[in-house]
Amino acid sequence: AAPLEPSLAIHSCVAWAPRHRLLGGGAGPQAAAMRITKLEVWALRGPKIARPHWTAHFVVPAGNELLLKMHTSEGITGFGLATSYTPLDPLLKPWKSGYADLIVGESPLTPENLYQKLFALTTSKVANEKGWTREAMIRCSAAVDLACWDIMGKVAGLPLYKMFGGYRDELPVYATCGYYREGKDDNELKDEIQMMMDQGHHSYKVKTGGLSLKEDIKRLEFIRSILGDDKELMVDVNRAWDLRTAIEGVKLLKPLRPRWLEEPIRWEDDRRGLKLLSQQTDIPISGGESEITSYGCRSMIEEQAIQILQFDVTMYGGFTEGKKLAALCEMNHVQVAPHHDCFIHSHLVASTPAGLILEAFCDPERDPMQAELFEDPPVIKNGMMKVPEGPGLGLTLSERAVQKFGERVL
Repeated sequence: AAPLEPSLAIHSCVAWAPRHRLLGGGAGPQAAAMRITKLEVWALRGPKIARPHWTAHFVVPAGNELLLKMHTSEGITGFGLATSYTPLDPLLKPWKSGYADLIVGESPLTPENLYQKLFALTTSKVANEKGWTREAMIRCSAAVDLACWDIMGKVAGLPLYKMFGGYRDELPVYATCGYYREGKDDNELKDEIQMMMDQGHHSYKVKTGGLSLKEDIKRLEFIRSILGDDKELMVDVNRAWDLRTAIEGVKLLKPLRPRWLEEPIRWEDDRRGLKLLSQQTDIPISGGESEITSYGCRSMIEEQAIQILQFDVTMYGGFTEGKKLAALCEMNHVQVAPHHDCFIHSHLVASTPAGLILEAFCDPERDPMQAELFEDPPVIKNGMMKVPEGPGLGLTLSERAVQKFGERVL
């Protein structure tokens, strides 16, 4: 091909100049010298509900997150979240006793390096002396990692899903519903499902395992009758069944055509139980949200215990480990359907051919933060959602929501 004329070559270079230069960052010396200068930490808690929402055996709080805001020497900021179903106090303690000192001064542009440093605290004498729990170290490192990647994307001027591979830019989303509540009857259950249907969803995940198997199957039959035959139904047991009940359960579930059966086996031997169950049904088995490291997820995949992996980058690993798990899934013909936070997880699911679907909590009473935490979040319409196109996470925190739900910790 003929070389470009000088004027065209100059124009081409300008047109393709990385957008991060417009942001004041860049891949040159200025960006290379970038350091974390300040951290803000907030405890985000939803309001207490008089009639809480239950899974099979535990209450789901109406929002329970640690929010980390990361500031840098170049004026670029990022944020990350850590999710917990248990009280936040153990996650907050490290930030009040020196954890931030291990992060300030580090580079946000080397997230693997920083993640390994922080994860190593799970077997650290220093952490033990300070009373920092292993779970807290895992959760907090995830929030730090997400904030680093948010900054990475802003420096590059790219949304993270494109940095991770950019396989597609729109994803299906399902609505989680069908919770147990004290005094909840069929009319209230129908109203809950109908509210989700009125929002235009095509796929629904509902809770089970909180009643006898016979009662739960009757309840699921009722839900299927509301949804009709043209909607997808997923069933989430939250690790409430023993293997014998699960084997009987998959037989009774078959006529309801579930898209998948989630975490059907009790925690103490779930990987072996899931594998044995998978050998007796063609209903896809999913799991992974209850693991606390990517290594646990790797074991589930290697043991062929699941067909769908549901890790959560706000609970463990951040994007640094999440990218590895997505690649592992692709290589092992396992699909990726992360637990929780559709907006953050969209970048990972959209980056890989293994990406399947996102989870959304669309009842503002059950999870007001999905509805309020971000300014102009992506819209879920007809069961689909566009991935944010702004640099990094492409999400802007609502300061009003942070003040409403938040308690400043650092």
